[in-house]
Amino acid sequence: MMNIGHSKLTDWGISHISINKHDTILDVGCGGGMTIRKLAAITTEGRIYGIDYSEESVAAAKRTNKQWIEKGRVEIQQGSVSHLPFSDNMFDLVIGVETHFFWPDLPADMQEILRVLKPGGSLLVIAEMYKGGKSENRIHKHAERFAEKANMRLLSVDEHRELFSKAGYSDVQIIEDYNKGWIFGIGRKASYWAAA
Repeated sequence: MMNIGHSKLTDWGISHISINKHDTILDVGCGGGMTIRKLAAITTEGRIYGIDYSEESVAAAKRTNKQWIEKGRVEIQQGSVSHLPFSDNMFDLVIGVETHFFWPDLPADMQEILRVLKPGGSLLVIAEMYKGGKSENRIHKHAERFAEKANMRLLSVDEHRELFSKAGYSDVQIIEDYNKGWIFGIGRKASYWAAA
């Protein structure tokens, strides 16, 4: 269901960025693995990694990407955004689709992602629900109840911008499609960061 439900949203988000065929990319909260599959098709000479907190999601993502895993182009494992099992300065792009509002410690988790990004690399977060968006008006009461139960934190456009900036990202852009209730944020790790 996640693979189908988030497909158009994901396409919209990644259509706004440049992805190179050699890129090394991490999908945080990879769910059923469809985003990984899309990225593997774009990065024909790159490598895609996925992590998810859920054992069931990891199993589903591995099934969805079996061919890419067998070719050595994709690796998926269970893990947390709070303690990424990757070295510093590893990724050209980190992407999170419909996940950042579930991260345990959003400011610290944004900095943990910054650690694993290469200098000049980018973090892209995409969501179909945010504070002040049209979808919030349609499903606000249900979203509010679900958000409370799931410990989910919905952010406004300005709060997204502030989140990226305070975590140390540069060239921050927040773009919304108000009519669809979609939002994405992108920020870059400054290229002058020294390798650890």
